[in-house]
Amino acid sequence: MTGVEKKEKKGNILTKTIGTQKLIALLALVVLYLVFGLINRAFWSYSTLINIFEASYYIGLMAIGVTFAITSDGIDLSIGTVMTCSALISGALITKYQMPVVVGLLACIVIGGIFGTANGLMISYMKLPPFIATLGTMMLSKGLGSVFTKAQSITWPQAGTEAGWFRNIFKLNIDGTIIPTGFILLIVIAIIAAILLNKTRPGRYIVSLGSNYEATRLSGVNVAKYRTLAYIISGVLAGVAGLAYAAIYSTVLPGGGGGMELDAIAGVVIGGTSMSGGFGTISGTLIGVFIMSVLKTGLPFIGLQTHYQQIATGAVLVFAVFIDVWNRNKKKRV
Repeated sequence: MTGVEKKEKKGNILTKTIGTQKLIALLALVVLYLVFGLINRAFWSYSTLINIFEASYYIGLMAIGVTFAITSDGIDLSIGTVMTCSALISGALITKYQMPVVVGLLACIVIGGIFGTANGLMISYMKLPPFIATLGTMMLSKGLGSVFTKAQSITWPQAGTEAGWFRNIFKLNIDGTIIPTGFILLIVIAIIAAILLNKTRPGRYIVSLGSNYEATRLSGVNVAKYRTLAYIISGVLAGVAGLAYAAIYSTVLPGGGGGMELDAIAGVVIGGTSMSGGFGTISGTLIGVFIMSVLKTGLPFIGLQTHYQQIATGAVLVFAVFIDVWNRNKKKRV
C-alpha cells in the first residue's frame, strides 16, 4: 500500500468515524477561535472564554432539545419564546408571589414541558404541520409571558443573596474567579440526550420516524406517541434553557426570545443533523452551538457590530444545509 493510499484510508476512517459535516464543523470552530485570537489577542483571555461558555448555555440546551424534533423530520420554532415565557412566569412566581426558588425552578421546566406537549399533540394527533403548530405556539408563548407579567420585566434573585443560589448552577464565583459550572451541566445533559437518542428504543423510534415514517408506522410502532415525545423533550429543554438564561442575565424582558430559536436550529444543522430527518447527532449539535457562540462573542473583537452575526450565521447555515443535501445525494447515487 502506497503512502498516498494509506493517507486516503486514514482520511476515510476519520470521515466515517466523525462524519463529514461534523468534521468540517469542528475544523471551522478551531479556525474561527484561532482567527479571532490572532486578530485580537484579548479574545484568548479567560474572561472571553467564560463569555463564550455563557453564550452557549441557553442556546445549547435549546439546540439539544430541538435535535430530537428535527431528527423526527419536524421542526420547533417555539423554543426561543417558550424559553423566555418559562423564565418570565417562573421568575414572577418567585419575586412577585414570594414562592420558594425551588418552586420557580421546577415551574420553569414544567412550563416548557407543557408547551412541548401541546406541540406534540397538535402535530401527532391533530395532524398539523410542524411549522404551523410551533409557529402558533411561538406567538402564544410570547403573548402569554407578557400577559402574566403585565408586560413588565422580571428580575430573578441576584447572586450573593440567599435566594440567588441557583445562579451557582451555571456560574460559580470563588474569590473573584468565575467557574463555568454551566458547561459541566451542558455536557452532562448532552451525554444523557445522546444516550437517549442513540442507545434507547424511544430514541431509535424517533430516528426511524424521520428516516421512514410510513415504514415505522406499518411495523407497529406508536408513531404519534414517539413523535409527541420528541417535542416534549424539546419543550422541557427549552424550559431548562430558561433557567440558564435567568441565571446568566439579570433581567428577563417580556416579548423576548424571538430569533433565538434560529441560533439553536442553526447550531443543530451546522453540527450535522439532517434537516430531512432520520439522522441526529448531539455531539455535532454542541459543536455547532459553540461555532455560534464564538461568532457572537468574537465579532465585536474585530470591530464588527453584533448584527453581523446574522449575516455570518446565514452564510454558515446555507453552507451546512448544502453539505447535508450533497451527502444525501451522494448516498442515493451509491
